[in-house]
Amino acid sequence: MQPDEGYLKSDDGVRLFYRKVGTGADTVIVPNGMYLIEDFKRLANGRTLVVYDPRNRGRSDTVDDPSKLARGILNDVDDLEAIRRQLSLERVALLGHSYVGLLVILYAMKYPDRITRIVQIGPMEPRPGKTYPAHLTANDTVVQQVFARLAELQKEPAAREPEEQCRKFWSVLGAIYVTNPADAARIDWGRCDLPNERNFMKYWMGSLMPSMKALNLAEGEFAKVTSPVLTIHGTKDRSAPYGGGREWALLLPNARLVTVEGGGHAPWIESPQVVFSAIETFLAGGWPDAAQRVERLDPNDGNA
Repeated sequence: MQPDEGYLKSDDGVRLFYRKVGTGADTVIVPNGMYLIEDFKRLANGRTLVVYDPRNRGRSDTVDDPSKLARGILNDVDDLEAIRRQLSLERVALLGHSYVGLLVILYAMKYPDRITRIVQIGPMEPRPGKTYPAHLTANDTVVQQVFARLAELQKEPAAREPEEQCRKFWSVLGAIYVTNPADAARIDWGRCDLPNERNFMKYWMGSLMPSMKALNLAEGEFAKVTSPVLTIHGTKDRSAPYGGGREWALLLPNARLVTVEGGGHAPWIESPQVVFSAIETFLAGGWPDAAQRVERLDPNDGNA
């Protein structure tokens, strides 16, 4: 399948780079999905898959105007709506990995009638920064070792070219996202040839993370998400705690959780059959057999 790609514009004039794969009647939009495209292009069989770079990311425009970055993830909600509207899509399914798992829910809260179904994979917790019990958080020695090594890299003389420095950074960071060290090389998410991606941490720390921590979602906000939501979360996710995945499935009115035992932040690497068969079943209109309702945050308190 040859991809269709180009630029669309946000409502405030930022060009957003998108790629479309497949020609099926049903469309799945994956915000910030360029790094996922190779693994997830199988979803384009019989449907259309649209991935795009958010503002100030990837091949989308670099944004120098602070006023166009200040709203952080709320800008991303508006940009997702601009993408949907300009592609003339009435209703779409959404797939969000990591912090984009939060973004797609925020969009569904604002535009519930535009959504058919939502898939979250390793989503950031509903209330960013929340602390969960240790057995719902994979904060192990690997995390400590990786961040210690990254701190060492920061102290090294800036002799490397920016692209080389970025690749070195990701060669260390990749170990956090998988449970088998041998799989770390498969985390090729840095896109270090792109200046926006090399500079992402400044944007993350200065705009995106503060905007997410400021959300403070009220209980009634979750009830606005009327579409079915499938949350897929690995129990050994070091980046987004498994407790967050359970909490999403607990708070959203029509959500179920697929738990990937031993899965990391990219659970399709550890358990591709579990993850992709669950997504295919869900997008086809059903609940996968592995999807469970969550009745309580901590499964140790009783049957989940």
